[in-house]
Amino acid sequence: MTRSRVSLLSALALLVPLTPLALGGQAAAAPPDSAAGQAGRVRPAAPAPLAVVNPGFEQGRTGWQFTAGTGVATNYPHGAARLAYLDGGPGMKVSQTVTATGRGAYDISAWIATGGPNGRFTARVNGAVAGSQTLPSASNYRRHTLSRISLAPGDTLEIAFESGDSWVNADDLMLSPASPADPRVSSSDPKIVEMFDWSKRKANSWVQLPGTQGPLNVDENNTAGSGTGAYAASYWAGYANRSGYYSRDMAHQLAGAGVLGLHAENKAMLRSFAASATPAHKYYPAWALNFDAKTYLSIDYRSPTNFVREVPATFELVQKSEEAYRWSGDRSYLDDPALWDFYRRATDEFVTLHDGLKDNGAVKVAEGTGKGIFQGTASYNEQSSEPLAEAGDAIGSQYQAYLAMASLARSKGDCTLADRYEAKARDLKAYFNSTWSGTGSGAAMVRGYTTDGRALTGWGKENSWFMPMKQIIEPGPRREAYLDYIDQQASGPGRPSNIEALTYLPDTFFRNNRNDTAWKWMKDVYDHKDVQHVNAKQGTNGDYPEVSFTLLGQTVEGLMGVVPDAPARTLSTRSRLPSGMDWLRIEDLRIGDSAFSLRHDGAAKSSLTHGSGSSPYTWEARFPGAYATVTVDGVARPARTKVVDGVTYTYASTVVAPGRTVTVQAG
Repeated sequence: MTRSRVSLLSALALLVPLTPLALGGQAAAAPPDSAAGQAGRVRPAAPAPLAVVNPGFEQGRTGWQFTAGTGVATNYPHGAARLAYLDGGPGMKVSQTVTATGRGAYDISAWIATGGPNGRFTARVNGAVAGSQTLPSASNYRRHTLSRISLAPGDTLEIAFESGDSWVNADDLMLSPASPADPRVSSSDPKIVEMFDWSKRKANSWVQLPGTQGPLNVDENNTAGSGTGAYAASYWAGYANRSGYYSRDMAHQLAGAGVLGLHAENKAMLRSFAASATPAHKYYPAWALNFDAKTYLSIDYRSPTNFVREVPATFELVQKSEEAYRWSGDRSYLDDPALWDFYRRATDEFVTLHDGLKDNGAVKVAEGTGKGIFQGTASYNEQSSEPLAEAGDAIGSQYQAYLAMASLARSKGDCTLADRYEAKARDLKAYFNSTWSGTGSGAAMVRGYTTDGRALTGWGKENSWFMPMKQIIEPGPRREAYLDYIDQQASGPGRPSNIEALTYLPDTFFRNNRNDTAWKWMKDVYDHKDVQHVNAKQGTNGDYPEVSFTLLGQTVEGLMGVVPDAPARTLSTRSRLPSGMDWLRIEDLRIGDSAFSLRHDGAAKSSLTHGSGSSPYTWEARFPGAYATVTVDGVARPARTKVVDGVTYTYASTVVAPGRTVTVQAG
């Protein structure tokens, strides 16, 4: 045999994640709140409709068929203790065949390392190839996916690893349900087409198949985890070598999940965080939950007073719940008591409980302790040793949470509550711009305060770029100067080493109408996807889930300027195409129960097709600048303008019924 020639030392420097669909063992009992806690009422998942036996080879050869020259080894696993290997040369195969009991489409993923090219990862349905990849030469484990494999009841599915020019190692197979939406992009620029197609396939490969029995509490120090449980509707958000999802990552991935129609997953995950924000936790949500959506991931949770918590996450979960409501139209975001109670407490009691180190006058600002992540930190910037009490990313996120609370209250019919939160948002923003952020510009702008009251300026990474991203800085020269400063720092000596930090930069610049800069950072993130992540156990940058999800969201909300409002049956759009991209089109864009196609030609022409849905939508087509006329399907209308966050737009509102296409052009 010629198994992997990688040394033990090299293997230890690579990934050691979990076995995503490991079967057998006992489900981990939900511990009391003092140990790992419950995230609240979670409906038990029905058994998964399709399951692979022994997907991580931890039970040896069980469930798999092996030809000569193949077997199970322990020298170079990706997760836990075992892997499958194939020697180099033709004709060798490790395979498993399962029979579908229902109808569905699935993504099949596995972590694979090779000593040379031309191995194959293949799925066959009833003996015919339904998906296949030729494997490159890559001795570090990478995640490969066969997408949207369709099955009918009684179909046989063969999953096979096939030999190539040199050894092949395979581990940690995972089945994901194909996403409800299958959006497709076309453009004059092939780069965005390639990027979107890769991101769509990669993001969906992280979705858990509900009912799957999988390990709990897996991390780099405990690669086997502690028991198993039934996974809920969820997706990976955080390190791929841990068996759970993180609040910060999930919040940033939510828009991309919305583009894929993963509304059930978004709601289940948001609700689990909401239910974890208990009085014992002083209304902080848990930092990470296992994929069962009810037990806290043990590496980040030791007790109700000793768990990872970061101030911005509490507020981002409120903001993202409002955004999920607009994408899905699901009234549960208003009517579910656990969610509503979380919004109210996060924007009221939480702020009061965590405001005491710095005097902010009549305005309350939630604070961290300055004592590290297990005692509550004010900023997402974990690489800083600054003892922060207040930080730019926290105060910016608090501002957006107030706006989200106002929007949710108004949708619920409580106009008095909505007015109160709109006033709180106005007061916080005014205080930030008049006092909190100081009088300086660029490097001289204040972006945080220490526990002893010192104002901090200069580069703070997250606590710098979150301020314009959350739009708490008033529009004008000061904000523009700060955006210049952020781009200069991130492009030079202040560049973050971790790819997940860079994924925020496109959002920051799109939301401030810096289209070319935002597109530059999208390409930067994508072009570094095959680089080894700074955390060697994570794998490549592209196998960090946040990368693919955020590129999807940035294409739709950023480049295409889509703002959905499914409950109101409305959407607005504005082209943010960068220089050199003449046109961009997306098909199968799902908002609520409707599917749309949207095309932008330059900055002044847009077309919307309402492909399917139960009701007409009102479309507000916006175009930056003041134009004399606007035409709707060739018919001139008087131009109307509005100012949004300091930018003047010409716009037209028109009703688009299902089956209809409308084209709007300014000028």
